[in-house]
Amino acid sequence: MATLKDFRDERLRKLGDLKTLGFDPYPAKSNRTHATEVVISQFDQLNGQTVTVAGRVMAIRKFGKLAFIVLRDYTGQVQLFLNDGQLEDRNPATNQLAMSDLPLLDSGDFVEATGEIGKSQTGEISVFVHKLRLLSKALRPMPTAAEGFTNKEERLRRRYIDMNVNLDVRERFVRRSKFWQATRDFLNNNGFVEINIPVLEHTTGGADANPFITHMDALDQDFYLRISHELPLKRLLGAGFEKVYDIGPRFRNENYSDEHLPEHVAMEWYWAYANWQDGMKLMEAMYKDVLQKTFGKLQFKLDRFEIDMDKTWEVWDYATVINDHYGIDVYESSLDDVKKALVDNRLEVEQTENRARGIDKLWKNIRKDVAGPVWLINTPKFISPLAKGNPDDPRVVERFQPIIAGSELGNGFSELNDPIEQLSRFKEQQAMRDAGDDEAMMLDVDYIEMLEYGMPPACGWGYSERVFWIFEGVTAREGVPFPQLRVDYDGTTRELYPDIKFS
Repeated sequence: MATLKDFRDERLRKLGDLKTLGFDPYPAKSNRTHATEVVISQFDQLNGQTVTVAGRVMAIRKFGKLAFIVLRDYTGQVQLFLNDGQLEDRNPATNQLAMSDLPLLDSGDFVEATGEIGKSQTGEISVFVHKLRLLSKALRPMPTAAEGFTNKEERLRRRYIDMNVNLDVRERFVRRSKFWQATRDFLNNNGFVEINIPVLEHTTGGADANPFITHMDALDQDFYLRISHELPLKRLLGAGFEKVYDIGPRFRNENYSDEHLPEHVAMEWYWAYANWQDGMKLMEAMYKDVLQKTFGKLQFKLDRFEIDMDKTWEVWDYATVINDHYGIDVYESSLDDVKKALVDNRLEVEQTENRARGIDKLWKNIRKDVAGPVWLINTPKFISPLAKGNPDDPRVVERFQPIIAGSELGNGFSELNDPIEQLSRFKEQQAMRDAGDDEAMMLDVDYIEMLEYGMPPACGWGYSERVFWIFEGVTAREGVPFPQLRVDYDGTTRELYPDIKFS
């Protein structure tokens, strides 16, 4: 049975033959005039016209003086019809192949074909080729759809193969692009200004997460990869902007799960002179707009959940929900009460457990069964260190979180702009860090200084691409094109490159 090395050796032989004949197997220029989808969809207008198409060879069939090539580009595929009497002679100077050169082609190669559009005797739309150029010689065979490419580890490691064999995977990332474009368009249309902010920060904050640390040689100082966009964007409010946002990666040094990746794309916006209720109205409209433009619908079947994003959202009070499920008063309960509830519900109790973390675990145990859409409001102040307190109840903050399909798919609140209170909350968080909670927020003195110069009342919001993963119905790793994996190389690759030292 032929191995990958055998196939590669044979293709290397063909590569050598092409070079001997004077061909450049990897020219820089293509002369494509039409995508294959245009050739197919506009056949009536283009019938009989000369076009130049380009793409990957998916299959080659040769019958005497006739040959058929299935050519695929990003938009689709089309049949190339080659007749020995119509195909022009070999011309290595222009990389033009003759009929006799077809044995030097393989599936996976990239070619360019020029010819008239018509239909074959079987009625298939085809390009009747008179010029065939080599654009790129592939040295490894691409698996066919019939052969499948289903091993999960292999699919995630070689996503470029996965997207060739499983076109639905490639289309997923087209939708992912639409998701972020729709997000950007909605915000731009509502007067927000996109401003990119630093990824490297002296002090990181804006979320409960363990950061990545790196070192900048130029300053001989350690920096953190941002865990959130929040604090720099709010500095822009202090600078005079009124509606700002950023879309880009953030980094949280935590474990993988079906809903979390250490690196992922997120968006946050901040809106001066607005409060949390303004934010809720904006986000209900934004969810509908973005999901409709991404998926073309607002009703979803997501695992065990039936979700209708077009209906009126329910509103849940945090303390009421916790008390109804566990009989615990969020504000008066002790750490021992919380630990007992965790044990009774078979939830993890860590050695460094604190009341805020424990109550949050209890809430997440409820959340996993909520279909939504639901707004969770009135979050306790002690687990929301950057949100503004509710004047009607000093124990809670003006925070709103969407609960959909068992997940929190965003986070927003009226921003705390009192520098004295913010400093006090930062100190509480720093005490939690000093006690061993690596995810508690750092004390950011520069941010306090900005607040002392003055920041207007504002609402802020953030969501990550987890929104897309949930509505796409995939896990986090399946939802990004190239997830991080432990470095590994298969035995064939190690054998093919014996002079390379693999780690």
